[in-house]
Amino acid sequence: MKIKYDPQVDALYISFKKGPTQVTTVRLTEDIAVDFGPGEVMVGLEILDASEHLGFAKDSPRIELENMGVG
Repeated sequence: MKIKYDPQVDALYISFKKGPTQVTTVRLTEDIAVDFGPGEVMVGLEILDASEHLGFAKDSPRIELENMGVG
């Protein structure tokens, strides 16, 4: 899993699968979209206005991992 945040546009993307794949994007709200790959497997999640939705400061986002290795 990979989490990328772009503070210039305040967008966060979580990739659940490695490598490029063809996706179908489903918008849950105006700011939240889910990308599905072949077999309707979720491959990514996009959150626009991320600092507002997730409650962090744009200039210093923090992530806390529980029971996960870092690599």
